[in-house]
Parts: sequence; structure tokens; C-alpha cells
Amino acid sequence: MSALTPPTDMPTPTTDKITQAAMETIYLCKFRVSMDGEWLCLRELDDISLTPDPEPTHEDSWEDLTDLVEQMRDDTEDPNYLMANERMNLMNMAKLSIKGLIESALNLGRTLDSDYAPLQQFFVVMEHCLKHGLKAKKTFLGQNKSFWGPLELVEKLVPEAAEITASVKDLPGLKTPVGRGRAWLRLALMQKKLSEYMKALINKKELLSEFYEPNALMMEEEGAIIAGLLVGLNVIDANFCMKGEDLDSQVGVIDFSMYLKDGNSSKGSEGDGQITAILDQKNYVEELNRHLNATVNNLQAKVDALEKSNTKLTEELAVANNRIITLQEEMERVKEESSYLLESNRKGPKQDRTSEGQALSEARKHLKEETQLRLDVEKELEIQISMRQEMELAMKMLEKDVCEKQDALVSLRQQLDDLRALKHELAFKLQSSDLGAKQKSELNSRLEEKTNQMAATIKQLEQSEKDLVKQAKTLNSAANKLIPKHH
Repeated sequence: MSALTPPTDMPTPTTDKITQAAMETIYLCKFRVSMDGEWLCLRELDDISLTPDPEPTHEDSWEDLTDLVEQMRDDTEDPNYLMANERMNLMNMAKLSIKGLIESALNLGRTLDSDYAPLQQFFVVMEHCLKHGLKAKKTFLGQNKSFWGPLELVEKLVPEAAEITASVKDLPGLKTPVGRGRAWLRLALMQKKLSEYMKALINKKELLSEFYEPNALMMEEEGAIIAGLLVGLNVIDANFCMKGEDLDSQVGVIDFSMYLKDGNSSKGSEGDGQITAILDQKNYVEELNRHLNATVNNLQAKVDALEKSNTKLTEELAVANNRIITLQEEMERVKEESSYLLESNRKGPKQDRTSEGQALSEARKHLKEETQLRLDVEKELEIQISMRQEMELAMKMLEKDVCEKQDALVSLRQQLDDLRALKHELAFKLQSSDLGAKQKSELNSRLEEKTNQMAATIKQLEQSEKDLVKQAKTLNSAANKLIPKHH
């Protein structure tokens, strides 16, 4: 069965991969409903490939496959495994319900009431989460499971919840504990304290142990995750009128059809979304067929190898059985001869007893030799079997070692390529630095020459200045001498 939206990767899962895939999976009858972003993807359980990773040898592959199937069958029958799956399913549904409720409420842009379908489904999911793993209390009418008992404890932990509990008890139309619990959830959502109350309740595991089993959702990590997700509901406004609403007789059934669609389909055109979905389904089916063909080919190869090994073992077993049959026949024949010799020894004369005794001893000796030969053959067969097992184990280890060395060789080659690239880069940088150093040295030499020239010019200017000063002094002295004569 093709999924509504194909997952991005389709590897052949091993035991660890199947366990990982089941962590975000909701199981409904014969179908697996997995979460992929904002989608619920339906697939039949038979579509899941249980083929283990290929092993180096073929003798143990069929046994490993059967052991894997038996292990998965035992896991599905384990109560703890079923409870863990139920917890994960409820957590995934709570994620979808809370996210869808927040997005639809923000798009709607108004206060929500009790007739709003996503809000109704949210309360149904929360009711299933609170009912998971409840201990059954025996009453006169039979066993009763109600989540109203744990919710009553909240007022002891958070004083603000006392007002909600009192309001629920004062409502006239509520007659059952289930109805009171549903009313409490609605009032807590209106008060925008539902996340706070759930966190306070989950943190008190010693109080919850009176009402829940040890592996219930409220006692495990999934309950804390749901309580954290409820914080996002504080952005929406809700208003309920519970006086005329029949909360006792409502049937809490999760409507999965609300989540079997793309949450972002309103952002694009409807036609493009349908074409994209069809193309995704086509690609997914082709990828699934390819993986199934590869799985069939691998299984066929393993079956052929197992048939060859089985024929070889049957031939060896037939040879060993024939040898055992011949030895048994010889032993029976020797017994008959020994019994015949004993009877003839009793009836015959005394002089023949010595020869008959010798024949009997020879027969016994021959019987011992045949028995010893049979034991040697059996020991040799056991040794051959053990040697074969050791050789198979050694082959596995060698192939594993070869794979590891090949991986190491690939990594070393990659490192060598990186080193070569780094070497070229360093050489280029060295050349550029050498060229820069040469240019700087030439520039320094030019600057030194200009400095020397400027120094020489400065000296000349200083000398000329000194000459001018001397000339000025001589002119001043000459002028001083001429002035008195003129007077």
C-alpha cells in the first residue's frame, strides 16, 4: 500500500533501524501510521522489510533471519513493548493535535468554543493520554478507570487549581468522574494554566503511583514532553458553556482523518499540491519496488547458498551414516560369531576349546578394533566439524578485518589528497611571500638611495647656507665700515 506522502529515505532496516522507525510510529490494525513532518503516512506492516544486513557467510544467515523474526514476534507480545508503543503513539498524536489546534486557531483569529472540531479532538487526545495505564478500581458495579482522581490532586500542588476543582464539583449536570475530568480540562484551558497544572502533577511521581501503572504515560518521559507542548496553547483564547453540555456520555474517539492531510496546503494552490502528492507517491512506489527487488535478490542468493551448503552437509552426513551402518553390521556379525563359538565350545570336546578360545579372543580383538575405529571416525568427524566452524569464524573475522582495512585505506587516501592540496596551497603562498619579500627589498633599496640623495642634498644646502651666512657677515662688516666714512 502506497503512503500518502513518501518518507525521504528508504533504507533496508535492520533490527536497530526498525526500532528507530517505531519510535515515531502509530500502529492501527495492520497498518503503520508514521509521522513525517505534518503528515500521517499509512503503510501495511507487511511492507516493512525484515531483511538483516548481508553477512559474510551464508550458513548462519537463515538462522539470523529466523532469530530476528522470532525476536520481533516476542517483542510485539511483550506487555512493556506494547505499553511503550502506546505511549509513543499518544505522544505523536498529542503533537499533531496541539500543532494543528494552534495553527488553525491563529488562522481563524477568534475565540474558540466547544463546537470547534480541532479543539474537540485535542480534548479527546488528552483524555486518552490521561487514561493510559490507569489502575482499575474495583467497585460494586465492576472495575472503573477514571482520570478524575489524579486531576483532583492538582489543587494540593497548585493552590490556583482549587477554584477549578470547586467549579467542577458545583456543576449540576455532571454525574460521572469522566465528565468531571473533561470539565476540568476545559476550565484549565480557559484559565491558560493547563501546562502548569500538568507539569506540577507529573513532577509528583509518588502521588501518581497510586493511580497509574509504572509504565503509564504520565509516569514516563512522554508525559513530561506533552506537558511542555501544552505551553503553546496559552496563545489561544477559548470560551466554553458547560451547563448545557453533556460531558458524561460523550464518546472519546480520535478522528485520524483530520491529520491525514498536508497542514500547509492552504498556502499553495490545490492543483499544484495534488500534482506534487501524486509525483511523490509515484517516486515512493518506484523506490519501494526497487528496494523490494533488491531484497528478493539478496534472499534468493542466500537461499541458493544455503541449499548448496545443505546438500554438502547431507552428503557428508550420508557418508557418515553409511560408515556407522557398516560398523554396526560388522559388530552384529562379530556378536553372532562369538555366540556361535560359545555354543560350540559348550557342546564340543575339551581339546577344541583352546582353538575356539583363540578364535573367540581374535573375534573380541577384531570387535575392539572396529569399535575403536568407529570412535576414531566419530572423533575425526567432530574435529572436522569444529575445524569447519573455526574456519567459518576465521573467514568472518578476515572479511571484517579486510573491510576495516579498506575503510582505513580510503580514509588514508583522503588524508593524503588533503595533504597534497595543503602542500600545493602552502607552496603557492610561499612563492607569493617570496615575491612580496623581493619587492619589499627592492623598495627598501630604492628608499635607501633616495634617503642618501636627500641627505647629500641636505648637506649641500647646509653648506650653501653656511656660505651665505659668511657672505652676509662680510657684507655687514663692509657696510659697517662704509657708513662712518660717508658721514
